Amino acid sequence: MSSPAPILEVRDLKTHFPVRGGIWLRSVATCKAVDGVSFQLLPGETLGLVGESGCGKSTLGKSIVRLLSPTAGSIRFEGVDLATLGRKKLKPIRRHLQMIFQDPAESLNARHTVGQILEEPFIIHGIGSAEERRASVDTLLDKVGLPRAAAHRYPFEFSGGQRQRIGIARALALQPRLIICDEPVSALDVSIQSQVLNLLLDLQREFHLSYLFITHNLAVVKHVSDRIAVMYLGRIVELSDAEELYARPRHPYTRALIAAIPEPEPSATRTRFIATGDLPSPINPPPGCPFHPRCPHATELCKREAPPLRETSSATSPSHAVACHYDLLPAAIPSPLGAPR
Repeated sequence: MSSPAPILEVRDLKTHFPVRGGIWLRSVATCKAVDGVSFQLLPGETLGLVGESGCGKSTLGKSIVRLLSPTAGSIRFEGVDLATLGRKKLKPIRRHLQMIFQDPAESLNARHTVGQILEEPFIIHGIGSAEERRASVDTLLDKVGLPRAAAHRYPFEFSGGQRQRIGIARALALQPRLIICDEPVSALDVSIQSQVLNLLLDLQREFHLSYLFITHNLAVVKHVSDRIAVMYLGRIVELSDAEELYARPRHPYTRALIAAIPEPEPSATRTRFIATGDLPSPINPPPGCPFHPRCPHATELCKREAPPLRETSSATSPSHAVACHYDLLPAAIPSPLGAPR
């Protein structure tokens, strides 16, 4: 049986920003926030996107929904390339492609009631009468676990978790097929995070949604994702099934991220892969492999050539891709230039 066609297919996507300076504010450099990203997302699937702050995750998400205009590449949503569409042609497609933002306090209009916020998507797309729209608002509030009386209140009257539920309800309003979740729980207390994550999973099962779940928290992304893509300095460096990624990470950056997850048993011993130094600037990325200045296993080859993202052979996962010159199984790790600390 053949696999279903992807709902989203991103190919060599680049989003660059000019850096301006001088008296005339001329372009003096380029910030390569997203620099050649490719992946596919299947219907009903959750693809987790992880990486340090500043690696380009949110820029990638905003580029996909065309809140930012990509510099190059293609974004095929259900076979239509969004990267080449103008505003008028994008409008009907945006019904099926929505986004949940990181900070609900900033993304919700403080001057509008919750009812007005949730009714606005229907008004923009000319859906239903006033009475039908109000009924839809009540249904949305029911779906996200908020009382219907919330429609008459303002966002500042709610807690952070409740505001995020309002943001989720707004994203659901037009019955989308794909939702970009941009750090949807990072601003919430740990106890509230689990409630919002479980809500997202319940809604995915009910409406057969596809998620691109962006986060820097590997513990969170493991809970919700079918596959995980690891992003570093504007590029994807590893892509695999979630269980395979945690059990057998191939890229040294992925190993460093997993090693940074807090250990429930502090006395337990485990091998640690430490990435030293800070994330380089996307304005002046290092030559060769972008991770080589922080990698304990870097060689001269890593300094000269940037490795492509390629499939690796694995008996446990037929679809494990890694951007590394070496197959970093324990027996195949090259001798480091300096011993890791």
